[in-house]
Amino acid sequence: MRAGAAYRGLARAALLALSLAAAPALALPPLSQERHINDSLVQARVADVLRKGCPTLDARIIRAFGEARKLKRYALDQGYSEAQIDAFLDSKEERRRIYAEADRYMTANGVVSGQPETFCRLGRQEIERKTIAGSLLVAR
Repeated sequence: MRAGAAYRGLARAALLALSLAAAPALALPPLSQERHINDSLVQARVADVLRKGCPTLDARIIRAFGEARKLKRYALDQGYSEAQIDAFLDSKEERRRIYAEADRYMTANGVVSGQPETFCRLGRQEIERKTIAGSLLVAR
C-alpha cells in the first residue's frame, strides 16, 4: 500500500509540474496581438512600400533577412510554435490587417499615392530616426 500511495503522490506531483510548465504556452496571446511582432511586421511593410514608391530608396535585403530571422527567433523564444508562426504569416487576413496598418501609418505621415517625393521624404525621416523601417532602407 505504501508504495502505491507514494506512486500516486509522485504521479500527482508530476502532473502538476507538467500543467504548470504548459501554463505559459496556454497564456500566449494570438500572434496577431503580440505587439513587438506586429509592430515589426508593419514597419517592414512600410519600408517595402516606401522603397517601391521612391526612386532614391533601396532595400537593405541582407539586413531584412537578418531581421526576419531575429523576429522568428523572438516568436519561438516567446513560446510560439513553428506551425503557429507559419499559419500567422500565411494568413491572408493577417496580411491585409498588417498592410492596412502600414497604409494608415504612411498616410498619417504624409505619404500620398502617386507622389514619389512624399514616399522619399518619409523614407529619409525613417532612416534619420533609426526606426525599424529606416533600418531596412538605404538612400542613394
